[in-house]
Amino acid sequence: MDAVRQNLDLRVHDRVALDEIELYAEMLGAVAAAERPLTVAEIDMVLGVRSGDAGRRELTPRD
Repeated sequence: MDAVRQNLDLRVHDRVALDEIELYAEMLGAVAAAERPLTVAEIDMVLGVRSGDAGRRELTPRD
């Protein structure tokens, strides 16, 4: 178990968790501001996802 902890970079995991929390907060804000359920396209826009070829979704770069 100690060998696993030595190879684990907690900064990476913390950054990923913070990014997920930020996306969740943005989604909650969008839902709270909406007067009706959000469409899939609106959810994709909030999450920074765009439709690719053949209906595939791809992440859009964030600033």
